[in-house]
Amino acid sequence: MGSYLGEEALANGVDAMISSWNRAAPNTIPTAAKAGGNYLSSLLVGGEARRHGYDEGIALSVDGYLSEGAGENIFVVKDGVITTPPATSAILPGITRDSIMTLAKDMGYEVREANIAREALYLADEVFMTGTAAEIVPVRTIDKIEVGEGKRAQSPK
Repeated sequence: MGSYLGEEALANGVDAMISSWNRAAPNTIPTAAKAGGNYLSSLLVGGEARRHGYDEGIALSVDGYLSEGAGENIFVVKDGVITTPPATSAILPGITRDSIMTLAKDMGYEVREANIAREALYLADEVFMTGTAAEIVPVRTIDKIEVGEGKRAQSPK
């Protein structure tokens, strides 16, 4: 079947953009539910990114914090600490997200769930997206700004 974003994305990473579309506020629709209405937001975020020549879009919450990709959860790595947005940032808490958090902790990494400011993406050592269909996809650039060294990170040390 292959990855949602393609084999090239798995091998070399994706170019992403911050979308002008925000995720819905948690008090307007239950964003943690896999409900058909929630997918409209993903279509808008992903479609906007592709129209602008990017592989994937990244949505912010209504509070301006990082939420998730159009079809993936997102992780930011800085100084060896792995951070991912909390459920309160209008994310769908994915199975792959939970697995990555558990595995990373078991490997000795510090893993945090915290609000992440947009600018933290531009200063990250690494950014990656996860999802059952997407698998684990490195993010090469965000808004044309290289993430870390602008290439897929090597396996953890």
